[in-house]
Amino acid sequence: MQDPSASAPSRIYVLAAHPNWRASRVNQRLLAAARALPARADGPQIDIQDLYANYPDYAIDVAAEQARMEAADLLVLVHPIQWYSMPALQKLWMDEVLTYGWAFGAVSAETEEAAPSGAPGTSLRGKSLWLVVTTGGQEDSYHPDSYNRYPFDAFLPPYAQTAALCGMHFLPPLVLHGAHSAGKQEVQDHVALFSQRLQTYPHWPTP
Repeated sequence: MQDPSASAPSRIYVLAAHPNWRASRVNQRLLAAARALPARADGPQIDIQDLYANYPDYAIDVAAEQARMEAADLLVLVHPIQWYSMPALQKLWMDEVLTYGWAFGAVSAETEEAAPSGAPGTSLRGKSLWLVVTTGGQEDSYHPDSYNRYPFDAFLPPYAQTAALCGMHFLPPLVLHGAHSAGKQEVQDHVALFSQRLQTYPHWPTP
């Protein structure tokens, strides 16, 4: 995570992915909230990407995405959980943008020690990854005695390991369960917390 004492504003890349925004009850509000944040010279600089709107043909501009990632201190993934994972276009973005030799791979086979910063495969080292997701199921459905069978945290290792492989810090996720049926106030509070976190990064309370 970026040093809080640093004078330069943090740079945040919000990567939003939803295959059907019209059907989205919460994620579209999160995206709108990020877009509505006022630009401040002394506040975080926020870059926003709507994957499904800008890559409807799934032809991702890898060079452009890598440049936006290199400029960012924090990557925010905003999407609904679909089949215990991310939407298809978000997965394709991961496959095509986080390439070997750019996002990861700078490890000596002999010493198994990471290469110094600036070496091939270290472009994302030291940056942070924040997962902001919604689920259709209620929180208690993620339980051994319910239909999802596992606690929600059991589905997070692919995200956490992706961050680890790229030398990134995996921040505590922001999750809203039961997004289809959550009350109006609960949704408003969730969106407000998301906005507040974006505006105050990296000065977040210690979990």
